[in-house]
Amino acid sequence: MQKRDYYEILGIDRGASAEDIKSAYRKMALKYHPDRNPGDKEAEEKFKEASEAYEVLRDPEKKELYDLYGHEGLKHTGFGGFRGFDDIFSAFSDIFEDFFGFGPSRGTRFSPQAGSDLRYDLHLSFLEAAFGKETEIEIPKTEDCYTCLGSGVSPGSHPQTCPSCMGTGQITRAQGFFRISTTCSRCQGEGKIITDPCPECRGKGRVRKKRRVLVKVPPGVDNGSRLRLRGEGEGGLRGGPPGDLYVIIHVKPHEFFERQANNVVCQFPISMIQAALGDEIEVPTLNGTKKITIPKGTQSGDIFRLKGEGIPDIKGFGRGDQIVEIVVKIPTHLTKRQEELLEEFQKIEKEKRVSTGQRLWRKIYRGSRH
Repeated sequence: MQKRDYYEILGIDRGASAEDIKSAYRKMALKYHPDRNPGDKEAEEKFKEASEAYEVLRDPEKKELYDLYGHEGLKHTGFGGFRGFDDIFSAFSDIFEDFFGFGPSRGTRFSPQAGSDLRYDLHLSFLEAAFGKETEIEIPKTEDCYTCLGSGVSPGSHPQTCPSCMGTGQITRAQGFFRISTTCSRCQGEGKIITDPCPECRGKGRVRKKRRVLVKVPPGVDNGSRLRLRGEGEGGLRGGPPGDLYVIIHVKPHEFFERQANNVVCQFPISMIQAALGDEIEVPTLNGTKKITIPKGTQSGDIFRLKGEGIPDIKGFGRGDQIVEIVVKIPTHLTKRQEELLEEFQKIEKEKRVSTGQRLWRKIYRGSRH
């Protein structure tokens, strides 16, 4: 199903300020909040839709990509919408507190929760980014303790239900169509009291581990590209799904090539003799060397284009070109014989200029008499 325009969802125009965007989302969130519309599937979808629109438009980087390329531009940011209400309330907890004076009251703290997303910065060479690469990275992340299977209690023992909150972890009171919940001070919001903690995780139910993850970098990635590895983030809580791992690409500069979009740009030096008389040269490309014919009279700054010798498009739409800029080098440390030849060349050039100037003058003079 095709997604609706985010500006249309929030009822604002594309020139809306950050404050306008926030205000529009506040109205939508208040109108379609699940606690105000219990059991209303249409209201739930509108709430999710508005939250997704706000998540994109409040982020300057995502907003710029969306303004330029629409939904297609967000595919490589790693953002694909929210899994459910838990994600929304978790992402906007501070905003809901700002909007309504308190946080969400859906018991999300004690229901299954998705694990946190992780970030890894991957540094690649210019050629690795151009052609892609498979590499293993090591990620430290939190997972359920393998001794107690995440319960936090010593094997063979059981936690006790907190008598103050009766296992909910919260003391709740109603206010209008919202419920205000505060954390139970006795069990610190866990709903249970552990009297015999697991010796491996010390009652936390979670341990820190290092995991090796295979990353498949596609050809054509650039600085700032983000790869999303689903399920490779922190482990979920209470049976919730794991988070995702976002691999941020950093490309090292190349000593000869420079990237411009999907094109590769380089400067290639030739001598003034080659420029004057013409020549055939071999230029390095990403795929070896290619021959270029330099015509007579080539000037410094002249451009030659090698079709299809650039960076592969990350979406698979062909490849860019290689653009070769000619730089004519003036010789230094001449031998005496080279100086003599150049002086002779200069003498001939002067004679040519004098002859050309005389012909031009005669033409102008004859024209002025008629």
